[in-house]
Amino acid sequence: MKNDIHDLGLVLDSKIKLILIESWDEPRVLETLTSLAVRRGLGLHFWSITEGLQRLGFAGGSSDEATLEPEAALKLIKADPQANLYAMCDLHPFLDDNPKLVRLLKEVAMRDAPHAPTLVLVSHACKLPAEVQRFAARFSLALPSEDELLAIVREEATRWSERNRGARVRTDNRTLQQVVKNLRGMSHAEARILARNVICDDGAITQEDLPELNKAKFQLLDLEGVLSFEYDTARFADVGGLSNLKRWLAERQDIFLAGQAVDLPKGVLLVGVQGGGKSLAAKAVAGLWGLPLLRLDFGALYNKFFGETERNLRDALKLAEQMAPCVLWMDEVEKGLASGDNDGGVSQRVLGTLLTWMAERKAPVFMVATANVIERLPPELVRKGRFDELFFVDLPDHAVRVDIFRIHLQRRELAPESFDLDLLATACAGFSGAEIEQVVVSALYAAQAQQQPVDQAMLLHSIQSTAPLSVVMAEGLEALRSWAHGRTVSAN
Repeated sequence: MKNDIHDLGLVLDSKIKLILIESWDEPRVLETLTSLAVRRGLGLHFWSITEGLQRLGFAGGSSDEATLEPEAALKLIKADPQANLYAMCDLHPFLDDNPKLVRLLKEVAMRDAPHAPTLVLVSHACKLPAEVQRFAARFSLALPSEDELLAIVREEATRWSERNRGARVRTDNRTLQQVVKNLRGMSHAEARILARNVICDDGAITQEDLPELNKAKFQLLDLEGVLSFEYDTARFADVGGLSNLKRWLAERQDIFLAGQAVDLPKGVLLVGVQGGGKSLAAKAVAGLWGLPLLRLDFGALYNKFFGETERNLRDALKLAEQMAPCVLWMDEVEKGLASGDNDGGVSQRVLGTLLTWMAERKAPVFMVATANVIERLPPELVRKGRFDELFFVDLPDHAVRVDIFRIHLQRRELAPESFDLDLLATACAGFSGAEIEQVVVSALYAAQAQQQPVDQAMLLHSIQSTAPLSVVMAEGLEALRSWAHGRTVSAN
C-alpha cells in the first residue's frame, strides 16, 4: 500500500482535480485515500447514493442526507474552498443522459484555485463523458506481489489453525508456490477470499485444490463469453505417444512457471490429422504445468456489427492476461483466421489483432493452437517466431497404438493384460487415437447388448467394422504429410 499512497500523492501534486480509480476492492481504495489524507492533513469525504456525503478518516463524522442526490453533492464539492479529498462511489450510472451532472463534474475538474478540492471517482468500471475525459487522470491500485500473496495465504492458514485448536494446514512447498502463482492478477481482497476457500474445506492445500482455485478465479473475473474455462485438464499419462512434444514441454516448464525469464516460452502450433490427439495434448499442457486452461471460442467471437469482433478478441486476450499464468487454447484456429474476401475484411482485422498481441504480450500466457487444414492458415501466423515451435501430430505408430489401447481399456476398468494388445495394434494400423477409443467404446456397447464381458473378438470385430480416416481421406493425409515434411517437428 505504501507505493499506492506515494504514487497517488504524485497525482495530487500534479494539480489534477478529477481522478478515476477503477477497482473491485472499494475498501482498499478508501483505506489508501484515508492514509494519504492523514499524511497530508487533508479532509476526506465519502459519497454514496445511500449515505450522501460523510466525513471519513481520522476526523470521523456523520452522513448528510441533504446530499443523497449526486447533483447536490457535486454542488457542495464545487463550492468547497479547501483542498479536501472527496471520494464518490458508483457515480457513473447517473452520468448517462444527465447534462447537468456532466457539467458540474467538468466544472469541478477545471478548477485551478490553489486550494480547490480533488474529486476521486471510485467504481469497478467507469467511462467518463468525452467532454470530461481530458481533465481526468486514471489511477490503478497495484496488485499484490508474490511475497504479499504468500503472506495472505499464510495469514489465512494461521486463522484456520486458530479456529481449529492449533491444527496445522497441510501442504508442500511446490503446491504452495503454484497456489501463489495462480493467485496473481487478483486484488488483495480477492486473493484472500480464494485462499480462504482453498483452506477451509479440509485444512489442506493440495494439487487437487488447483483446478477448483482456477475455476473460482475464472468465475470471480467474470470471463464467460468468448473464453471458456476447461475444468477437466488431462494428464500426459492419458496421452499416448507425442514423446517429442512431452520432452519439449518438460524442458520449458520450470522457466515458464518461474515467469522471470526475458524470453518466456510463447506457445506451440499443433497441426495434424483429425483425432490424432491435438486437443488432448492442449489440455495435457495445462494439466502437466498445473495451470488454468482457457479455450477461445471463435464461434462466439464473431459479431455482425462492425468492429465488435475485434473488440471481443481484444477483451478475451486481456482477460486471459488477467488469468495468467495460464494456457490459452485456440482449437481449430484455421476456422477463425482463414483468409478470405467474403467477410468484409473481418478475418484480416482479427488476424492483425491476434498477431499484435502475440508480439507484444508480456504476461505468462502460453498459447496452444491446433489446426487440421494447414492450407487455410494465413502465412503470417505460421512463420517462424510467432510460435516457439510447429509440431506435426501424425497417426500413431505400432508402439503408440499399444499405449492408446492400454489407456482406454484401463479408463473403462478393463484389464489390459487380458487382451493381446500387440495383435490389436497391428489390426488397427492407420487408425487415429480417437478412432482407437471408439473401437473400445463400440466393443463395450456390443458386450452390454450381448450381456457378456468384452473380449478380444469383439475388439477385432469393431476394428474390422471401422473405415479409418486415413483410408477415407488418404489423398488429403498424404498432402498434409508432404507439407509438414521439413516445415514442422514431429510430435511423436
